[in-house]
Amino acid sequence: MNKIEPVKVLFVCMGNICRSPTAHGVFQALVDEQGLNSQILVDSAGTHSYHIGSPPDPRSLSTARSRGVDLSGLRARQFQSDDYNHFDFLIAMDQSNRSIMAALNPGKGQAKLALMLEFSKSYKQREVPDPYYGDDGFDQVFDMIADASEGLLEHIRQQYSLR
Repeated sequence: MNKIEPVKVLFVCMGNICRSPTAHGVFQALVDEQGLNSQILVDSAGTHSYHIGSPPDPRSLSTARSRGVDLSGLRARQFQSDDYNHFDFLIAMDQSNRSIMAALNPGKGQAKLALMLEFSKSYKQREVPDPYYGDDGFDQVFDMIADASEGLLEHIRQQYSLR
């Protein structure tokens, strides 16, 4: 019997300590909850090298923890052009990071590059705002990501006929 390769999803923001690890954790929790962890693999990265090896921002950790999502095991890494060859979906949190990712496309990968909120059913804006330089906004970012994560998972389930 042939083993089917899992669908691989990479969430990307600037430093990989606020938005993308939140998306990583939220989406992973949905995947686990629906029993799809052998069919979908999740990771996150940042377009900049500011925080490589660092855990998520304490405010992201706290917000996620208050919503039942554990981000404590995540560590920041930088997005690489080779990620196009290893992932099926590259999900950017905003247009600036999407542009950086597009510029790094080696042209031979199969990954679909998209904005996170393209999968949202409740939010009209296209970008998940960066909450890093303020003390609020983390709850809103979590809510936006949770909504879009449900839409993304629904999209993946339909596209790959996952049950």
